[in-house]
Amino acid sequence: MKTLKIAIQKSGRLNEKSVEILKNCGLSFENYKSSLISTVTNFPLEILFLRDDDIPEYVQDGIADLGIVGENVIVESGAEVTYLQKLGFGKCTLKIAIPNESKITEIAQLGGKAIATSYPVILQKYLKENHVDAEVRTISGSVEIGPGLGLSDAICDIVSTGGTLKSNGLKPFAKVMKSEAILIGKAGSDLIPEVQELLQRIRSVLRAKETKYVVLNVAKVDLKKIVDLLPGVKSPTVVPLFDEDWVAVHSVIAEYDFWEKINSLKAAGAQGIVVMPIEKIIA
Repeated sequence: MKTLKIAIQKSGRLNEKSVEILKNCGLSFENYKSSLISTVTNFPLEILFLRDDDIPEYVQDGIADLGIVGENVIVESGAEVTYLQKLGFGKCTLKIAIPNESKITEIAQLGGKAIATSYPVILQKYLKENHVDAEVRTISGSVEIGPGLGLSDAICDIVSTGGTLKSNGLKPFAKVMKSEAILIGKAGSDLIPEVQELLQRIRSVLRAKETKYVVLNVAKVDLKKIVDLLPGVKSPTVVPLFDEDWVAVHSVIAEYDFWEKINSLKAAGAQGIVVMPIEKIIA
């Protein structure tokens, strides 16, 4: 059995969620806060804790079989890796931001301006696609102080909540790309049996996060209406109750779909609705 290596962020905004999803897959490991490598005791896997900028290259070169890293980092690196699974966390947007007092209202007006960024490759591609000839100034860290120090007319940086922009007198102007954490692998890694098993576990955890287990009571005369609203994985489970005129309906449904249907369920006669989280869904 092959022992896989997966690279995740040593510290930063993706570290905690990366560790969490691996542990939710039933993987047992320790020392992840004090070591650069941790061995999983119940699965053939070693976890490497690296700078996120290094992860795509480690995977491309085969030093690690897998990696969890932001899509923005992958694109900026230019590494040749395979996207195996979007993970749904670490969501952010790479945006161009300008000072609050700026008179710029169109992308074309960035022509001839200086833009500070830690993502020159992505920014230059965006500017080229929009036929804008601007000066890209590469800055490592604290990009948002560029306009205040007179180093640039605008910035291009990762934005999550926008609080950092606001505190530095900046406002978002244009969206360059969206990003989230991606599970990546080297070419052909998805054919490795151990990778396939780990992928199945991860996808089971992700599906569970997006769905809820719903139990409700309904009179038999209204059952057809409820079944039509709650299809479940294939069909809902219907359980007789002590009162022969009533049944309990058990169903698995996407959370966003449930909230859209809640009022319709009530109108169709559903009572005692209970919504519970699901730990895992195995396809």
